[in-house]
Amino acid sequence: MITVFYISMLVLSLILTTLYFALWHKHFDIHFTLIFVFIPLANLGYPMMSMAENLQDYIIAQKIVYIGGCFLNLFITLAVLSLCRIKIPRIVSVGMFVFSTLVYSSVLSIGYMPLFYNSVELDHVNGSAVVHKEYGLMHTVFIVMTICYFLISFIAMIYSFIRKKNVSRKSIYLMFIPVMVAMISHFFGRNLIDGMELMPFAYVFAQVMYLLIVERTCLYDITDTTADSLVQNGDKGIVSFDFRLNYLGSNGTARTILPELDTLTVDKPAAYSEELYKDLDVWIKRFGEDENDNKFMYRKGDRTYQIDVNYLYDGKQKRGYQLLITDDTENQKYINLLNTYNSDLKEQVEEKTRSIVEMHDKLILGMATMVESRDNSTGGHIRRTSDVVRMLIDEMKNDDMADIDDEFCEDIIKAAPMHDLGKIAVDDAILRKPGRFTDEEFEIMKTHAAEGARIVHTILEGTDDIRFHIIAENVAHYHHERWDGSGYPDGLKGTEIPLEARIMAIADVYDALVSKRVYKESMSFEQADRIIMEGMGKHFDKSLEKYYVSARPRLEEYYSSHE
Repeated sequence: MITVFYISMLVLSLILTTLYFALWHKHFDIHFTLIFVFIPLANLGYPMMSMAENLQDYIIAQKIVYIGGCFLNLFITLAVLSLCRIKIPRIVSVGMFVFSTLVYSSVLSIGYMPLFYNSVELDHVNGSAVVHKEYGLMHTVFIVMTICYFLISFIAMIYSFIRKKNVSRKSIYLMFIPVMVAMISHFFGRNLIDGMELMPFAYVFAQVMYLLIVERTCLYDITDTTADSLVQNGDKGIVSFDFRLNYLGSNGTARTILPELDTLTVDKPAAYSEELYKDLDVWIKRFGEDENDNKFMYRKGDRTYQIDVNYLYDGKQKRGYQLLITDDTENQKYINLLNTYNSDLKEQVEEKTRSIVEMHDKLILGMATMVESRDNSTGGHIRRTSDVVRMLIDEMKNDDMADIDDEFCEDIIKAAPMHDLGKIAVDDAILRKPGRFTDEEFEIMKTHAAEGARIVHTILEGTDDIRFHIIAENVAHYHHERWDGSGYPDGLKGTEIPLEARIMAIADVYDALVSKRVYKESMSFEQADRIIMEGMGKHFDKSLEKYYVSARPRLEEYYSSHE
């Protein structure tokens, strides 16, 4: 019966772990992933222990079981701290892991040294195995460590419940229950029924609770990680609600504009704030009737704000509503004056437009630079490739046969810095790898092209400059396509590849060849030129060869001056 119970818990833990990975999302905390990996491993030890026929088998099973005691309690504690938005220094978390590892090292000494168990013997009484253990010093350390982890978890949850409004109360409830069950099972659930232990059940129960937690985890991030760092303290307010208008989160700017948000805690209905809800209800209803009707004016004191209502996305799935709040006071003043002072305001409007465009361009360049800072290049790739594109475009403009206009030239030069934005979705371990990629790593790396197109599409969605939107998205999406169809992500061939992407491809490869990287030295101009010329008609558009050849002296002079 006991063995059947243990096996059942093992099977359930494997099923729940499989379900977790089926639901996995990049916003899931790494500690939850470790928990779901380690629980089936720990649960494997219990049926092995119950079926042990000799002392050696029993000791091996014990060592597997204590993986849970030593490491799962640590991962659960770190997951609780993370979910409660309590940051601890990295050295502390590393120290906790090292200490848990040292304790587990003493577990591995069972049968060899009297550290964890002073002695352990296996007898058979009436055909049943009976284990006699005399605990050692490190077992006492293990008990103290376990108690400390439980206390840290409980204190963090209680503190967050009382003091942190940006932490979901539902998540705290869901965290509290499995921690309590685990504590009871660990200290009071041993040998209840013919020697049966309840910890395997506590682990499975915890998995169920954590699945409920992680299913909502991504809702509490009001933006993607990168966008959040750009707008959290910016001049635009962001507020998120689920479809039931339960409050999910906001940035500091939004709470300054709408102080009513300070009365809400995460998961509390917006209706708790009557002043906020009366306007929010109108905006959401109008947006629901017509998604194009999503811009509203909101006046607060002497300021006027524009409220943009859109869906809150989790990947491609709609999960609620997001409000973008922009201080539109100055624009409204311009509009009010426009009727009588149109001519005087024209120059001011143009200056304001230039300022907005410049701000937009700086934001895009800032994002691209931030992405580049994660790469393993020596820096400057964005600036250099943009300059190379400009040189190639200059040569094309001098050719009357080139079917391009000034707007196209300006757009591709402005779009060039956005070509590698998709690398933000690539894991640091791959992006910063100093050597060649494995096949699996390269497949992951290749996803940056399509991901970059998605990010560019999101950034420029709704812009009036449709042509720039298309060009920028094409540059990000197709700059790794090859003329012979052997490129990625879509294997486009020949003129199926947009012209802007074909131009970007030459600039991207040339800079990669002649620039120094942490994993390679720069290549000579002669070597780089030979590779580029050999790639004409294979990797690159043969019709662009003459512009590359014409620009080559400028390219070499440019890179020589930047060495």
